Amino acid sequence: MKIGILGGGLAGLAVAAACRRHECEVLEADSAIGGHCRSLVEGGYTFDLGGPHILFSRDPEILAQLHRRLGANLAMRRRNNRIWYDGRFVKYPFENGLYDLSPQDRFECLYYYLNNDYPRPVNFKEWIYHVFGKGIAEKYMIPYNEKIWNVPAEQMAIDWVDGRVPRPPVEDVIKSAVGVETEGYTHQLNFGYPVRGGIEALPRAFAGECRSIVTDFPVRRVWREDGRWRVSDGRREREYDRVVSTIPLQDLAAALPEVPQHVRAAIDGLRFNSLIVVMLGAATPRPHPFTALYVPDPRFIFHRLSFPLSFTEHGAPAGREAIAAEITTNPGDGVHELSDAEVERKTIDGLETMGLLKRGAVEFVRTHRTRHAYVVRTFDYHEKLALALEYMDSLGIVSVGRNAEFEYINMDETVRRAFAVAARLDGERQNTAS
Repeated sequence: MKIGILGGGLAGLAVAAACRRHECEVLEADSAIGGHCRSLVEGGYTFDLGGPHILFSRDPEILAQLHRRLGANLAMRRRNNRIWYDGRFVKYPFENGLYDLSPQDRFECLYYYLNNDYPRPVNFKEWIYHVFGKGIAEKYMIPYNEKIWNVPAEQMAIDWVDGRVPRPPVEDVIKSAVGVETEGYTHQLNFGYPVRGGIEALPRAFAGECRSIVTDFPVRRVWREDGRWRVSDGRREREYDRVVSTIPLQDLAAALPEVPQHVRAAIDGLRFNSLIVVMLGAATPRPHPFTALYVPDPRFIFHRLSFPLSFTEHGAPAGREAIAAEITTNPGDGVHELSDAEVERKTIDGLETMGLLKRGAVEFVRTHRTRHAYVVRTFDYHEKLALALEYMDSLGIVSVGRNAEFEYINMDETVRRAFAVAARLDGERQNTAS
């Protein structure tokens, strides 16, 4: 059986690498593979184009698979994240860094956390108040989340928060407020990252196990003819027995003929955010020690900064600092329409105001835009997504990965699901034979 895999990101490459019984061909729209896991290595700098990606997982088997593929190109690091609040570098997560706050802010965070009588929540904003209390909610959790999701928190559902926004233990919050060291989000405290090549080294490792990868092949049309699937980029056609899609659900729907109007309306109603990453290199006598810096302050265009030298010693040349600024955006928000030069200027202005670099020291600037970056969990999300995926399944198209399943999943879960799809496809031959 010949299988066409739409999309050469991590999900598509992992399916093709793990599928042993069939001939798989990966079709990638860009000239390079990697998808969300693309990296820029230029002038001695290393940046991840979709924002920083690190290797961690609660699933030891999947983590071992990722580590094995990187082999000697894997380095282990320890998280050193901070939150920039009121001109202070507060330990991350915020509830584990309360002692870094001013005495008044510290009191308000602890007092409202311990005396929290917010009712059962029905939206994300209410959930934040219910779990963290007024102090932590208003000083950090709400402003930061509204920056990254680019939507009022009360417009978001809460069925996604468990596991992604952990509830802090009471004892940790109290210890944090009185100055006793605690750690939150411990499953990502220690993480792996490629020594060279940025996170793109991981999809490249999977690509080495794939039989056929075709780049510069944007999927324009997908249809059935004479019992087989045909895929076209407008110039060339490929023919397959089965199709696996890892491309954005919206792009797949646009390529299919005669999608029912109610299905198309459901797909069009699924909300997602785009991402701009501004990558900067600057001369500095001493690079900052942070892994990432979270910025809830609405004065600044970016919501998170990352520092590649904390991921790999090849993140920047000697005597240089590398900083990547992430900016969530959507059409009509006043940022999306800015030119790259304007976004870069606002980013540098913000970094200078924060005291993180001097404008005259900047010697390297690149900007990358990702259209499909973050899934936004609105209240009608499940209903619309179920309708869309059920339709794709009814056609016989297998959907896997963050964009195709329209679910905000990390790299480890992406690979786990890709392996499961490959195992299912491998089993089809056995079932047919029996």
